[in-house]
Amino acid sequence: MNLIVRLLITTILVVIIGNFLPGIEVTNYKTAIAVAIVLGLLNVFLKPLLVLLTIPVTIITLGLFLLVINACIILIGDYFIDGFHVAGFWSAFLFSIILSIGQSILNSIFIDKK
Repeated sequence: MNLIVRLLITTILVVIIGNFLPGIEVTNYKTAIAVAIVLGLLNVFLKPLLVLLTIPVTIITLGLFLLVINACIILIGDYFIDGFHVAGFWSAFLFSIILSIGQSILNSIFIDKK
């Protein structure tokens, strides 16, 4: 059940951020659901590999390079989904920061801690 709630939270945040952030375009709700699913899959399968490959840079930047990795994940999601468009790296960077903060807040409110 938590997975469905997390996907729903991400979907809602993608729609809201897509409406208010310039440089991010989400055509409809089906696209937002696809973005949530693809970002979840990319975070599960690709992000650990990218983090592993960039450990030295991440240590030197005290973890701030993880924000760049998140932006790259967003740009890769843009490549795979037709109705989702990101204008550039800085739009993806800002989108990933806002999405992460929103997910943190909403997951702490709606997800059961057992």
